[in-house]
Amino acid sequence: MADPNKLGQWALGAWNGTVDETGLIHANSLRDGAGIYVRVASHSDVGLIDYLVGTRADALQPRIFARIVSGSVLGCSGDECGLMMSALRTDDMDDARWASLIATHAVEIDLIKSAIETGYDPHQPQG
Repeated sequence: MADPNKLGQWALGAWNGTVDETGLIHANSLRDGAGIYVRVASHSDVGLIDYLVGTRADALQPRIFARIVSGSVLGCSGDECGLMMSALRTDDMDDARWASLIATHAVEIDLIKSAIETGYDPHQPQG
């Protein structure tokens, strides 16, 4: 979740991205091709990841947040974990755009789960 090189495996809003030497991701939205910049800020000691997002590299804002907890907290085995993601709704998002973002994030959670369980990376050639 914190590896900028793996964001494109699951983030539909940050597809086909490149990562520079500082970890800044420049990608495109699958929705409309719009360019986007993302910086991942990991706080692994507390299981938090912030995704700072923007249309300009010099104007990133914290918009998406992930929390990862040990499976033992949830009554599962120690090799499992729980993932919670939150997104902030900006003033310029109408109800339709917000509903679309919610639906997209539900698909992304499923893609994350599948990638973890299967090891599949859609950007790697399959043999």
